[in-house]
Amino acid sequence: MSVRRPVLGFTALAAVAVLALAGCAGGPAGGAEKLSYEDSPLTKYLEPINGSWDEERMIAEQKKAEELKAECMAEEGFEYTPVDQSQNMGFMDEDEMAERDTEEWVAANGWGFVQTQEEMDAQQEEAEEFVDPNQPYIESLSPTEQEAYYATLYGAPPAEEEMNEDGSYEWNWETAGCDGAAQHEIQGENYWEDEEFTDLTEAMGALWEGLAKQPDMLALDEKWSACMADAEYPDLKTRSDAQTSIMDEQNAFYEGENAEGPSEEQLAELKQKEIDIAVADFRCAKKLDYQNTQLKAQFVLEEQFIEDNKSELDALLAAYSKGDE
Repeated sequence: MSVRRPVLGFTALAAVAVLALAGCAGGPAGGAEKLSYEDSPLTKYLEPINGSWDEERMIAEQKKAEELKAECMAEEGFEYTPVDQSQNMGFMDEDEMAERDTEEWVAANGWGFVQTQEEMDAQQEEAEEFVDPNQPYIESLSPTEQEAYYATLYGAPPAEEEMNEDGSYEWNWETAGCDGAAQHEIQGENYWEDEEFTDLTEAMGALWEGLAKQPDMLALDEKWSACMADAEYPDLKTRSDAQTSIMDEQNAFYEGENAEGPSEEQLAELKQKEIDIAVADFRCAKKLDYQNTQLKAQFVLEEQFIEDNKSELDALLAAYSKGDE
């Protein structure tokens, strides 16, 4: 039987979170060794069940999922042509990553949050170039048949009582049609939903939250905040505050009486504001060797977590690393 491989857990998501918050921090000061997110002790420890995520694996799994969807749809009486999802998946090579880790890139793009009308138009053109091979078949169906087609492929839309106030809802592969079944077949059981390991997974989830409270991180954020104040941004206490300030302004464009969204001038103004803050952040982070210091603090926390929870972690590995019998 196939090995059960759950979706990415805390450590992989934490690495992404660190990357997002750290932004382009520059290299370590004074020629010190530069740490990498791949050095994460907890990520390495859980690799037998989380696996390693790279471009080749992701493309292969997407291809397999499309094949499984086609088989499932055929069993339900519908046609489905596997879609080449790799054309919608963006990967950055080492050169592109290095380019983003420069002040020049940040001075042109900020963190990449706010998009001008010109940038959105360019993305729309790219999206329009994508051709779904299933579209001719879908258009040949009656409206009622189309509704059944999508319900079979993605599951029935959630009922109103299942929706959260913000319009989101809890996704369940068992009610997500052929798409959900295919994803479950590829990813396997999700140990984050296994009641046997609830205490452990909750502790892993809280681990990232505890990082910001570590003495080294509190001291680092205090220095970063002072540096940003010198750059005329006195109200920012942590690096996440800098990015959140831009995202909050962007979200406000679409709330309340602003349902139609921002004007081109408003977008351009916010884009420049993002760039200005991001450049100041980049310079302060580089001066303070922020990313390296943050990773050191994270890795110390993870090593202690492994030591304190070794028996539970080993039980998790034993349960999810072996094949079904």
